[in-house]
Amino acid sequence: MERTPVDPWTWSAGLGYHQGEVVTGQTRTLYCAGQASMNGEGGPEHAGDMAAQLALSLDNLEAVLAGAGMTPANLVRLTVYTTDVDLLFQHYGVLAARLGAAQAAPPTTMLGVSRLALPDLMVELEGTAVA
Repeated sequence: MERTPVDPWTWSAGLGYHQGEVVTGQTRTLYCAGQASMNGEGGPEHAGDMAAQLALSLDNLEAVLAGAGMTPANLVRLTVYTTDVDLLFQHYGVLAARLGAAQAAPPTTMLGVSRLALPDLMVELEGTAVA
């Protein structure tokens, strides 16, 4: 797979994402359901702790990717849903560090929502990956 960033402006690369990516030579595409701060039994974890919820959401996204033989480096699209955009930005380094460690900078959209599936959830990550 070959990825070519499309960045008409340079500011987004400084925040750890590209405006777009052209992907060629792909053989498989994985569409991931939204991953939140849920334990293995389907219960929410870390009520009120944005950093911990973001970390567990990333763990869960990585588990889905691994199940398909992929890593965060395969992400070509990431959507972040949060009930508190300002609080998420205070902990954005958790997300940026994990993506940076994987040398991933997928096009990303962040959306503020009134709530997620369960009342205690504060963040949910939805991704598309190719290999």
